[in-house]
Amino acid sequence: MKIIERPKYLNKIEKFRDKQIIKVLTGMRRVGKTTLLKQLNERLLKDNSNANSIFINKEYYEFKTIKTSDDLYQYVNSKAIKGEENYVFVDEVQEIENFEIALRQLMVEGFDIYISGSNAKMLSGDLATYLSGRYIEFKIKPLDYKEFIEFHGLNGNNDSLMKYIKYGGLPYLINLELEDELVYEYLRNIYNTIILKDVVARYNIRDIDFLERLIEYLSDNIGSYTSSKKIIDFLKSQGIILSVNTVLNYLKFLSNAFFIEKIRRYDILGKKIFEINDKYFFEDLGLKHAIIPFRVQDTGKIFENLVCNRLTGDGYTVYVGKLRDKEIDFVAKKNDEIIYIQVAYLIESEDVINREFGNLLRIKDNYKKIVVSASNFMESDYKGIRHIHILEFLKGNY
Repeated sequence: MKIIERPKYLNKIEKFRDKQIIKVLTGMRRVGKTTLLKQLNERLLKDNSNANSIFINKEYYEFKTIKTSDDLYQYVNSKAIKGEENYVFVDEVQEIENFEIALRQLMVEGFDIYISGSNAKMLSGDLATYLSGRYIEFKIKPLDYKEFIEFHGLNGNNDSLMKYIKYGGLPYLINLELEDELVYEYLRNIYNTIILKDVVARYNIRDIDFLERLIEYLSDNIGSYTSSKKIIDFLKSQGIILSVNTVLNYLKFLSNAFFIEKIRRYDILGKKIFEINDKYFFEDLGLKHAIIPFRVQDTGKIFENLVCNRLTGDGYTVYVGKLRDKEIDFVAKKNDEIIYIQVAYLIESEDVINREFGNLLRIKDNYKKIVVSASNFMESDYKGIRHIHILEFLKGNY
């Protein structure tokens, strides 16, 4: 099996080696967290041959007896070497009950700790309270487009972009031929694992049919405002009656499993966040298309999903912008930086130019403003607003 390093994550995490802070890798199943932990371990042992590394993967049978914080604490101490530097790696740590209690004690005792988990809830509640200020999170995402073409040895062109859209960025795909039958059989299995194990089993969901209908609704409404009322109205048309709280909970469960990502609305003038009408995007388009096939007419929506994923993968906090009665597709914030972005499939008429560039021209500040599209003929600058081809944007050239 081919394994390729992802330096964008490895180098960032390594900076915290030997620091008294727990390194937490989160993200959807099969995005490569286990591989990253192994690569961090290999780099560690290469740099320090005397290091004592204790590696626990809760998906392996040999670690099935580690079920509680006491089990974890006792196992690690049984493998520790006094007088040496001890490092602990725990994969899928959320499978261990009250794991945070053991981690805190191990950290106090001088262990350097790295953990991974496939559920965002592991960083809320008890963990956030018990380890407040003692951990740092690294959200691991599927391969971005630049990583995708590097992993698969492809050129950055429209053909590879279509492969990326159809098949997504799960790292294991480098071991398969990029053909529909092979890829989608693999992706459907991963989809079932995520939905059944990280959503249905974890939250004791009984109405799996509704969950699948909800995913179908979200897929058809990428790039559209989504509210519980709209979803309930859709379900009523399908003969399904559910409460608002149930809908909101199911959306939260899918987000906790990193299957979808909620993007909230932001009032650019009032600088406030709205509490209703969010947008939802898929963490990996391949998984979406394994269940609901790609349709050419959805390309504009898919472009928005791609741009959103690129921004969040680059560490931006992303919102949907509202400027009076106009919409700005994305407002991306990181530290003191703000980027306003409009996304269009093709800019092929004066009306489209006026809409996409015109909305950005209404924003009266000096932060970066960008229009992203697949149009080749469009000039790179229009009245001070940059136009960037989707291929370049997805490579991080913005």
